Parts: sequence; structure tokens; C-alpha cells
Amino acid sequence: MSGQKPQFYISVAEYLASEKDSPVRHEYVDGQIYAMAGASDRHNRIALNLASRLNDHLNGGPCEVFIADMKVIVDPLVYYYPDVVVACDPPGSDPYVRTQPHLIIEVVSPSTERIDRHEKLFAYRRVPSLLEYVLVLQDRMQVEVYRRQSEDEWSREIFVQPGEYVHFITVGFTLSVSDIYRNVRWSDSATN
Repeated sequence: MSGQKPQFYISVAEYLASEKDSPVRHEYVDGQIYAMAGASDRHNRIALNLASRLNDHLNGGPCEVFIADMKVIVDPLVYYYPDVVVACDPPGSDPYVRTQPHLIIEVVSPSTERIDRHEKLFAYRRVPSLLEYVLVLQDRMQVEVYRRQSEDEWSREIFVQPGEYVHFITVGFTLSVSDIYRNVRWSDSATN
């Protein structure tokens, strides 16, 4: 007899239905749901800086920017809530989900770093429409851009200086590292 507790399985349909009315957001991975933790002020500021500038840049075009509450389907059994997502596909039958993201940005906290760098990086790279995956650290100035070069090949660029410019080639937009971190308040222990 196994000492492990049986895991509760929830179907995709049950997940999608329950998530519409849930006061807490959950990500879904192969029948399991994972509650999303609250975000810090730095996390919110960084995501807001990126989303607002991208939204202004994309205004009137075919692509839309969503922040925090829009689910992205990674495969039929995986749904994530990216911090910022740019999707250029028309809304489908479910207004709570985007199926063809082009750019995904995750603001990385110490508690999410392992998942963002490993699990989500691996999963997002399998999404055919995704062209750029960006990790923005919240505890210091560091932006990592993973860019699709071919079906199976990705490049990585790292930006750490305030005066460096991050090029979001997918949407034809450039933003300085200092603009990404604009108005972020650093604690004494954080480096910038």
C-alpha cells in the first residue's frame, strides 16, 4: 500500500468553468490546479510599466496586450496566467483564454523563479505561435529575452544596465531597462 495521498483530478472543463467565478486565480497542469500567490508592489509596477507601454504601442493594431488575468493555453492540459501577454489572434470562443500568444512576459519573484525559468520556459517553447518569452527579475535589474530562431532553436539575451535597450522584435517595440523598472522602489538589500 502506497503512503502517498491520492491526488484530486479536475478536468479541463471543470477548471475553466470554476475559474470564471473563483476569487483566486489558478493555473492548471494535467488535472491539477495551483493557486496563484499575490504579487508585490515591485512585481505590479514592472508588469504595469511593460503592459502600459506595449498597449500604447499596439493601439489600433491587430495585437492586444493582456495583464495577469488572461489565461494562455500551452497545450490541451496546461493553462497559465502570464504577467503580460501579447496575442495577435482574434478572440476565440472563450473570452478568458488566448490560444496564440506571440510575446509572454513573466515578472520573476524568488518564489516563482524555478517555475518561470524551467517549467514555464520549457512549456512555452512548445507553443508554435510564441516568438519571445521574457523574464524580468523583480529583485534586481535583469531582463532575459528568449527568442525563437527556428522551430527548435532559441536564443537568449540578458540586459542588466539601465541604459540598455530591450528589443521586442515580435511587436516592433524597444524599451530601455530603466523604463521597464521606472518607479520601482528598491529596498536596501536589493541591487539595481
